[in-house]
Amino acid sequence: MSFEDKTLKCVDCGDDFAFTAREQEFYAEKGFENEPKRCADCRRKFKEAKSERKSFEVVCADCGANTTVPFEPKSDRPVYCRDCYAKHPKA
Repeated sequence: MSFEDKTLKCVDCGDDFAFTAREQEFYAEKGFENEPKRCADCRRKFKEAKSERKSFEVVCADCGANTTVPFEPKSDRPVYCRDCYAKHPKA
């Protein structure tokens, strides 16, 4: 399959960026179906912001183990560790 460089528009900053033939070939080899939506700078910023997300320490409502969750718990709802959460039916 032959690829040609494409110009795409970043969804975050609106700048144009190149999606090179080599990158397209890599995406095809990995089975990726979607083209990138962010330029390299915005992709880096997005990854950094994602890694800086807060975690909250809680005690599991079932087993009493200390654990962390990626959301701020509300006092009116139980919070579970990963193992206990897997045991509860999904709503």
